[in-house]
Amino acid sequence: MRYKYHPPYLVKKLFNDFIWETSDNKVLLTFDDGPTEAATGKILSVLKGSQIKAVFFCVGNNIKTHPALAEKILEDGHIIANHTMNHKLLTRLKREESIEEISAFNDMMKEKFNYDVKYLRPPYGRFNLKTNGILNELNLKSVMWNLLSYDFENSIEKVKYSINNYLRKNSIIVFHDSLKSSDIIEDSLNYTIDQISKKGFEFGEPEDCLK
Repeated sequence: MRYKYHPPYLVKKLFNDFIWETSDNKVLLTFDDGPTEAATGKILSVLKGSQIKAVFFCVGNNIKTHPALAEKILEDGHIIANHTMNHKLLTRLKREESIEEISAFNDMMKEKFNYDVKYLRPPYGRFNLKTNGILNELNLKSVMWNLLSYDFENSIEKVKYSINNYLRKNSIIVFHDSLKSSDIIEDSLNYTIDQISKKGFEFGEPEDCLK
């Protein structure tokens, strides 16, 4: 299953083990697919300048390629979460293959950074009942979203449309740490931060948002 800007009510009800919105009515920024040379540094710079903590749903092979960027994410006080080892569609894998994709990421983070992973977001936002069972078995929380920015389409106007129409005080917003979004990621984040301030919303601490 996947959805656009907001998740359908029935999907949230069926998969009520998943986290769909923040628990403290504060906004949480999340970034999928990194780390990347094209975007990670830009993202970290904006976050640091605004004193915002975020969750980075990283791909294991990207961490292997750019370990220093992953280390910088952690040094800046952000959370690294599981976006699988190879960004494969879990819904198309056998159960054992899905477990390997997820577990290999967690094992790598423990080995390289002595870091315990708590959260996962399935690639492409696609999941099924099998996914839910695996996450329960591995003691991971699945963090979805209730606002997709569409930054991966490389259009600041589409990002503005998403933020203007769907931003809520309990939003979990998805941006992308990728080449596709790298040209507009700074403008996208600055616009979003500005709109959150204008609406009187607040940014939350990731651990508090995901309780």
